[in-house]
Amino acid sequence: MDKSQIWPTIHAERRALAADLETLTAGQWDTPSLCAGWTVRDVLAHMTATAEKTPFNFLPGMLANGFSLTKLQNKDIARINATGDTLGQFKNVLDRSTSPPGPVDTWLGEVLIHASDIRRPLGIAHDYPVDAAVRVADSYKKTNLVMDAKNRIAGVKLVATDADWTHGDGPEVTGPMMSLLLAMSGRKDALADLTGDGVATLQSRD
Repeated sequence: MDKSQIWPTIHAERRALAADLETLTAGQWDTPSLCAGWTVRDVLAHMTATAEKTPFNFLPGMLANGFSLTKLQNKDIARINATGDTLGQFKNVLDRSTSPPGPVDTWLGEVLIHASDIRRPLGIAHDYPVDAAVRVADSYKKTNLVMDAKNRIAGVKLVATDADWTHGDGPEVTGPMMSLLLAMSGRKDALADLTGDGVATLQSRD
């Protein structure tokens, strides 16, 4: 995926997610997501807050919360959920191209992974753009920032079945590109989609 396609893809994936969530019941909104401690509603509120951020409002927010990202995130989630219309708040930011400081690949990954954090527990299928998942995986494999992906996948070979993409050496982990990306991000739910001797290694890691 070319860099110029990142924000259009983010916007398209947000719109697709909003459409998928239109008919959720109250009970479904309270479903635990793949993010520990966060419900489906909480993850969507977090995605909304991230889209609202700019480098100019992110830093003061961090300062006001003692430079605790977790504290800032929890306050943002509570603020957005308190409106009583978390989906409506999300719809307000569908086409925004703002973000906290950081590489733009980070925000592409944020949308793909958090959309999965929401959809998978709800049993909602979605065809994620494979080229976008490849771009994010190529970014994550190099670093331990945020996702700790580089450490998590050390010593295994990842092989995509739906893209011309491999990474690493060691026991193989084979499966769809999006599932490999989720596994790199610590989502063990996605390991059920993967095969190979390296799956047990990923299962054993945080």
